[in-house]
Amino acid sequence: MDNANPLGDYLRARRQLVSPEDVGLRATGLRRVAGLRREEVATLAGISADYYLRLEQGRDRHPSEQVLEALARVLHLDESATDYLLSLSRPRARARSRPRRERVPVGIRQLIEVIGLPAFVEGRYFDVLAANAMARALSPALRVGENRLRSVFLDPAERELYPDWERALAGMVAVFRSSVGTTTDDPRYAQLVGELSVGSEHFRRLWARHDVKIREGAPTRLRHPEVGEMTLRREKLGVGGSDGLLLVVYHAEPGTDSARSLGLLGSLAASESVGELKHEPGQDQPGTRAETRPGPGRGGR
Repeated sequence: MDNANPLGDYLRARRQLVSPEDVGLRATGLRRVAGLRREEVATLAGISADYYLRLEQGRDRHPSEQVLEALARVLHLDESATDYLLSLSRPRARARSRPRRERVPVGIRQLIEVIGLPAFVEGRYFDVLAANAMARALSPALRVGENRLRSVFLDPAERELYPDWERALAGMVAVFRSSVGTTTDDPRYAQLVGELSVGSEHFRRLWARHDVKIREGAPTRLRHPEVGEMTLRREKLGVGGSDGLLLVVYHAEPGTDSARSLGLLGSLAASESVGELKHEPGQDQPGTRAETRPGPGRGGR
């Protein structure tokens, strides 16, 4: 869990991930810590060792952008990570007395039902706020009320969907940290990170790296238990008028095996929807009982 020194925590975590060889130094003698020493970072960034120590210890929390950009170069931070580093030194806006409720606009709910592709809406903390039948057919965890981080880290069945699950989970954690930014006093954030830290050693290890990645679309390899392996493009589109909600849509390159598999998934989702309509409560014939049908893939988990 983060404490009251996010800038120092971030500098320390990233320093430990850079080896002396990465910055052209020879590693001599016994090194008791992973990565670079504080003195090495300070020298390469052109600041005093004492000043850098104050930054890591939280005794100076508002260094200049020039200093932070120099540190970013030493720590090999990309553009997203550098922006995140800069944000950690800015004064924080006063938190709302009550977190704003995340609401999916009616138009977006209608859109995902007619789009003909797996689509769902995720909130700031990766809660699934709306999803269509094709998304649920792709993964039973893509349903309203689920949290995507909780699903992939605490449910082994969900990880089976990702052939490259190590990379997928690392990317998800990095995007989550970027999504949260510096606003870490929300009880929802504390509850979720605490639960995942207790329940998953893998999450603890990835969270300690302080990786940052922006929320953007990317190709995704998926291994579905019914339609097989496919590579889909995952697009993340901001929902206008909302506080950070994203519309997530999966699609395939036309004419590929993945496109054919996605079409089959659509047929499965349509069949499931028809079955649900036929067996709605109160619609059974006299003397019969509605059949409980598992969702596609993993037994309606």
